[in-house]
Amino acid sequence: MNNDKLTQLDIEDFIWLIYIGIIVLSWYSNSLERDYYINNNINSKNKYRKILILIFTVLNIIYFYFLNDSYNGIKSINNIDSKKKKDLNYLSFVASLLISISGIILLYIAIVDDDLDVEIAFN
Repeated sequence: MNNDKLTQLDIEDFIWLIYIGIIVLSWYSNSLERDYYINNNINSKNKYRKILILIFTVLNIIYFYFLNDSYNGIKSINNIDSKKKKDLNYLSFVASLLISISGIILLYIAIVDDDLDVEIAFN
């Protein structure tokens, strides 16, 4: 295994730790949202929105990392690579691009939706 792949795996391990933090933050933000709807606590609403914006900002950074990784995979394709490898690299890039686009849209919704009318979640 080459050093580039090991470095990539180390980065992905770190990303998994970030995802754990995002899960904890999401759980906390749900309790704030619940407090807002039950008690009409404006402070909870504002904290919830700030946490949601933070979550989707971090997720977009992660999504762009994987989009860049997929793009680099396409750039590394050689003429001698199999059709299957080429197709899978292109499909990986398209999937990463679509996830990145959805991340941008969800971040936009989190920023613009002052009234918490739209339910958004990361997947």
